[in-house]
This record gives sequence, structure tokens and C-alpha cells, in this order.
Amino acid sequence: MGSHRNALVAAVRQELAEARGAARAVLAEAESARGETQNRRRLVRDAYSTCLNQLAEARDAARRDVQRRFQFESSRLAGNVRHLAALSASGAAGLPWRMWSPTEPEPGTRPGLLRIGTLTVDDTAALPALVPFLDAAHLNVSGPAAEADAVITGLLLRALGTTRPGDVQLTVYDPEHLGGTLASFAPLGISFIGPGSLGATLDELVEHICRVNETVLAGEHQSLADLTAATAGPRAEPWRVVVMLADAATAGELTNAQRAQLDRIVRTGVSCGVHLVVRGLDLAEHPSVRRLEVRDRTATCDLTGDLEIRLDPPPPAERVTAFCRGAAERLRAGPPPARLSDLEPRELWAESSAHGLVAPIGDSTDGSFVEVPLGDDPPHALIGGPSGSGKTNLIYAWLAGLATRYGPDELALYLLDFKEGVSFARFVPGPRDPGWLPQVRLAGINVNGDREFGLAMLRHLSEELRTRAQAAKRFDASKLAELRAEDPTGHWPRIVAVIDEFQVLLSGRDAVADEAVTLLEDLARRGRSQGIHLILASQDVSGIEALWGRSGLIGQFTLRIALPKARRILADDNLAAAVIPRFHAVVNTQSGASGANQIVRLPDAGDRLVWRSLQRRLWRDRPDGCEPPRLFDGDAVPRLPETCRPSGPVPTAATPVGSSPGAVLGERIDVAARPARLRLGRMPGRNLAVLGTRTDEACDVLAAAALSLAAQGPAHFSLVCLDADAAHPAARLMAELPSADWCDSLPPLTDSTIPHYVIGYALDATADVSLRSLLAEGPERRTHVLGWWRSVSRLRDSLGGIGARLDPIGAWVALDVQGADLAPLHPQPGGPVWYPRTRRALFFDRSVHRTPEVIVPYEVNSDHT
Repeated sequence: MGSHRNALVAAVRQELAEARGAARAVLAEAESARGETQNRRRLVRDAYSTCLNQLAEARDAARRDVQRRFQFESSRLAGNVRHLAALSASGAAGLPWRMWSPTEPEPGTRPGLLRIGTLTVDDTAALPALVPFLDAAHLNVSGPAAEADAVITGLLLRALGTTRPGDVQLTVYDPEHLGGTLASFAPLGISFIGPGSLGATLDELVEHICRVNETVLAGEHQSLADLTAATAGPRAEPWRVVVMLADAATAGELTNAQRAQLDRIVRTGVSCGVHLVVRGLDLAEHPSVRRLEVRDRTATCDLTGDLEIRLDPPPPAERVTAFCRGAAERLRAGPPPARLSDLEPRELWAESSAHGLVAPIGDSTDGSFVEVPLGDDPPHALIGGPSGSGKTNLIYAWLAGLATRYGPDELALYLLDFKEGVSFARFVPGPRDPGWLPQVRLAGINVNGDREFGLAMLRHLSEELRTRAQAAKRFDASKLAELRAEDPTGHWPRIVAVIDEFQVLLSGRDAVADEAVTLLEDLARRGRSQGIHLILASQDVSGIEALWGRSGLIGQFTLRIALPKARRILADDNLAAAVIPRFHAVVNTQSGASGANQIVRLPDAGDRLVWRSLQRRLWRDRPDGCEPPRLFDGDAVPRLPETCRPSGPVPTAATPVGSSPGAVLGERIDVAARPARLRLGRMPGRNLAVLGTRTDEACDVLAAAALSLAAQGPAHFSLVCLDADAAHPAARLMAELPSADWCDSLPPLTDSTIPHYVIGYALDATADVSLRSLLAEGPERRTHVLGWWRSVSRLRDSLGGIGARLDPIGAWVALDVQGADLAPLHPQPGGPVWYPRTRRALFFDRSVHRTPEVIVPYEVNSDHT
């Protein structure tokens, strides 16, 4: 029994121990789970806290980014709005009153918006508050009368300050104060409407709208503004602004007919330039009506919605009065003359010259442009006016109008100035400005002493006329337009030749004047059909009278332009030129007949900076292949072209020469600037005599001849210098021809397989009889003498004295030798008509010339370079 109980106790103890151990294990596991749970809770709480912090930081960063982007976009949009406002309300339309002054609008521009105050959006800087008016809207202002009237005063001043005097006609209906509200505008000549005249005024406005509508519709335009923009001229009709400052009784007094007329003006007035500014009366609903509600120096507008406008203060009364007085004075004086930039078309080079040329040269007293035609009728122009009357300024203005309308494929200009000046130098490339006027083909300046160049230009134009006439005959076309249509492969631009002080070309009784008259008559008679037009200008009455004696010539110049105090340009009974002021001209297309006058105000076209800006734009737009013009400057000395200098040692091989070498002596006075050449073949007389006492020029002629011969092939040179003054130029030539022989006396005559050139300086200083054999027999044996003699008599002495034949001298170049002294060398008795001029020479080659030609000796290596 005891053992059983002991066993039972042991079993219980065992079970209790196991239970206790299990409980401990469960407890330990629970404690472990609890610790893990607590740790996990701590981690979750830490993560939660970290997430909250991160979310807060992300939220703050996002808020800051949104604020930054909002501020940036707000500032950008505000800047854009401010920039657009500055463009839409520039100058007097948008400046604050402390900086305000009237601004003249650019021609062809439409009115912009007008400032009434400022808008403030959040934290952005204040933005200008703008409303439309002219050509855009009627304005209906409501609110206290004093504040509304201040807004209206500012709007009217800005509208008047951004238009030209006279472009706005102001009418005021003010029954309460009888016009006193806007009395400061009285100097402008305001029309005030009394209480009983409102109906008649409304009827007159409706009639005006109907008349303008007919004009607008006839031109196939939507509004008067479109018609004005299309014509690119001054406004055809002024804006009519009617200010109605109604009182409490006005609305009740309006009859049904007056209300109907007012509504009709609201609907149709804006497109016809009629605008209403109304206070105290509600206008009918229409898209063209803009409504302003004013209160406590603030306003709301139907354009800005709920945004509040802080109104500008009214303009100072003294500023309004001063502006109106100044505008009235300018209106009495008339509009200012057009500027050179006003003559430009909307699009450059958009016109065709097939049927003629039309370009403005200025405007009339009413502001409309005066256009001058050149075509079949009138074909040519004659310009006249005394010194200082603005002839050159007129020509500049005309050229500007032509050059901006007609491109280089449509117009070619030939400009010649016989004055002692450089009027046309600005149109060609220069050392400071490489640009040129693309239409200019040729320009001659400082040619008062070079009538031969004027003759050369006329010959070139005559050849062009002949070419076009032959092409017209080939295509059976009589006029330039028909020829261009039949020959699309060729470009036939119209040619305009301007000859300033043309009487210099026609002066004198010599061959130059006779040929010039013949060529001018032919060009004037036949040039019109082939697109060649002449513009002759003169400030000398005798120059104009030079044409009156040639009826066949003067009759072709039906376009006459007379400057102030010009004589003999217009008909004898036409005295218009005697009464016009400075900077004006009379344009007459009926040969100066009375009744065909147009008075034109000329712009200031002589400003070099304005011309340079215009010319640079045209030059940048020039078409490919547009060549720079030929410039002939009578005061410039041409340099020997590099192609006429040897590029290396002169070959001495006995290689047969294909043709007779040509010695270059100087530049011919012609359009192409070709060199004057002397062919030196194996024929008698192929020698050259340079005659005169101008050492530098004589040495330049000999050096140019020698260097150009050396550049053409095998040759041998012998230099003989018998004058100490010519020793230095001769030595410089020797330096460029190192294979040449320096001789103290004339070389002997020998047979040579290559040309042998004897360059003789001051050959009249030797009495060597071998000179005669060199001159007489040398050419047939390939030996040629190019010598300098200081007079014709000394040349004769070298050839045997009085009675000696001068046949060995087949060509000569005369410098400071009178024409009569050249009689022994001239084919005609008495010698040529020649009066020596600096840096000019007379060249005659009896195998080529019938009469001598004037050349310009090249500048080679003379001491004066």
C-alpha cells in the first residue's frame, strides 16, 4: 500500500515536473514571442515615424516645388503679359502720366490698346490694364460722374496722343455742363452738341457710316481699317469719336428713332471708324461694346472678369491743354513730310517692270504719296532747279522708291554725275562698306573733266538698245513686255540712266558733244519701247536751254520735275516752281503744261546712315550672281592689273608667238574698264612714242607697256635711261625685269628669234643716228622701240629734223602736249581737239584708230604711289 502510494506520488511528481517544464517552455516561448512582438511593434512605430517624417518632407518639398513653379510661371506669364501690353499699348498709349508724351504712329500701323490702370494678381507685380478703342470697340462707362469723366479724359488723351493731328474728330454731348467737362480739349476744335441737336448728329453719323460702307465694299474689304492698310497710305477718313455724357434726363428724352439710330451706330460704327464713349446711358448689347464700371478709384471690366482694376489718376489738366494746343498748331501747319522709310513698300522687290516703273518720291500736302511713272508715257524725265534747291535729295528719294520695289532682275541703274562731287559713290562698294545697291550696274563720279566717259555710257546703252531691238524683231515683239513674254530665258530689266548736270556732256562744239546729242536723241526716241529711260538733271538754266534748241530731243522728256525757283523746266505760263517752298517739287507729266501740276513734299533722303541701313538690307537680299557695279572715279588713278605683270622670270626661249603681243598703255574710258593695247607685230611703224614733260606719267606708261609685254611670253628687254629724273622709275622697272639689259646707249639692231623691246627714257637726249634705223627697220626684225620724247619737235629732230617723215612712229601717247602740236602725227590737218589734263593721255594707233582716244595711264611703280 505504501509502495503504491509512493509510486503514485512519484508519478504525480513526474507529471507535475513535466507539466512545470512544459509550462516553463510555453512561458519562455510566450516571453520570446512577446519580445519579438514588442520589437516588431517598436520597429513598426519607428518605421511609421520615419514614414511620417519622409511624407512630411516630401509634402513640404512638393509644396515648395509647387510654390516655386507657381511663382516662376506667374512671373513668366506676368512678364509675357507685360511684354504684350508694351507691344499693344506702346508709347503714349501705355506710359504713366509722369512720363507721358505724344507718339507719332508708324505709317500703316493700326491703333493699339489704351491703358486705364493696373491689375494685381496675387503676389505678381502690377500689370497694366488695357482696353480696346479705335477700330475695335465702343466704350460704355458707368459709375459716379466725376470718376467716370476722369477715366474718359485719360482715354481720350491717350487716343489722341497715339494718332496724327486731324486723324480723330471729337464730338461731345454734355447737356449737364454744356461741354465744360472736356473743356481742356477745346483747342482741337471740338464739336459740341446741344440738347436739341442730338438727333441730327445721330442721323449724320448714320449717313457717314453708309457712305464709308459703300467705299469699303467697293474695295472688297471688311472695314475702313483694312482699306487703309491695303492702300499703305494715309487714312482715307478720320476716326469720329462721339462722347455722350448723359444726365438723368437724357435716357428718358431719347425718342424711339434716336434710340434706333444709336443702336445702328453701335452695330456698324466700329468698322467705319465711328466710336461712342458713353457715360450715364446704357448701350445695346453688342460684341463691340466694352463696359467699364467705376467706383472708388477702382473699376471692373467685362474683359477682365472679377479682377479689380486700380485706375490711374486723371491726367493733369495743364498737360491736356498743352497737348491740345500743340496738336492744333501741328494741324494748322499740316502733316510733316514723309520720311525716306515711308517710301518703302510692304514687301521688297515684289513689283514687275514689264509694263513700266512707278515709285513715290514724297507725299502731297494731304499726306498721300505722289507716285512718279516711267514707261511708254512718260518715257523720260527732266529735273531742274538752282543750286541748293534739293536736286540730289530728289534723285536719292526716287532711287530709293525704285530700288525697294523692283529687284535687280527688273531694274538696272546707270548713274553719272558730272558735278565735282561723289553723289553716287554711296551706291557702290567702298573701303568702309563693301555693300552696294544691287540694281546699280555703273556709277560715274567726279567726271566733270571726263566727258568721254559719259559718251562711253551712251554708247553702251545704244548697243543695249540695238540688242533688244534685234531680239524684238526676232520674236516679232514691239515692246519690252511683249519681248519678255516671248523670251522667258532672257532677263530684260528696265534701264534707268540718270545723268546729273548733263549739260557738261553737251557743252562745246566738238565730236564728243555731237555724238552725245546723236546718241541721246536715238535713245530718247527708241528707248521707250525697249525699256530704256533717261533722267536728265541740271541746276544750270543754260543746261536746260541746251535742250530747247533740239526739239527732237526735248519733246521726248514729257515728265518734268521742277524744284523751287527752277526756270525753263515747265511751260512759260506755268509759274508753280516760283511759289513752292523749299523741300518741295512740281511733278508734271504733260511736258510742263499748266493744269497738270502735282506738288510733292520731299523727304530727307540724304541721311547717309538711313541710306546705309536700307542699302545693306537690299544688298543682303541680292540674288546669286549679282555682280558689283562698275565705278569710274575721275579723281582715282587705276593701278596696273596683276594680270598685266609677269608672274616669274621672263622666258627667253625662241618659242613662236601665236599672235602679236599687245602692250598695255592705260585704262580706256569706257564702261568695261578695258585696257588700251598696242599690238606690236612685224610691220613697219610698230613703235611707240610717249610725248610730254610729265616724267611720272611717261614712266608709268613705259613701265605698264614693258610689264604687260613681259607677262605675255618670251621677250628680251633693253632699258636705256638718258634722264636723271627718270633713273629711279627705270631702276624699279629693271628690278621687276631682272633679265633685261641696262644700256647706257642704244643697243645695235640685230636679228632676233624673240621680240626685243627697247624701253627708252628721254630718247630726245641722244643724237645717236642708230635710233633712226631702230625705228625704221627694227619692227620687221622683231625689235620695237617704246620711247619717251619730251616734245613733238624733239621727236622730229630724232627722226631727221624738219621735213623728216614720221612714219616709223605708228602709235603715240600724248600727255601735256597741246592738240595743235600733234598735227604732224595726226591724220587730220590742224591736229586733234585735245586739252591736256592731269592723269589723262591721248592715244593714237594709226593701224586701228580713225581718231585718237583718251586713256588713263596706269599707276605702276612711280614715286608718287
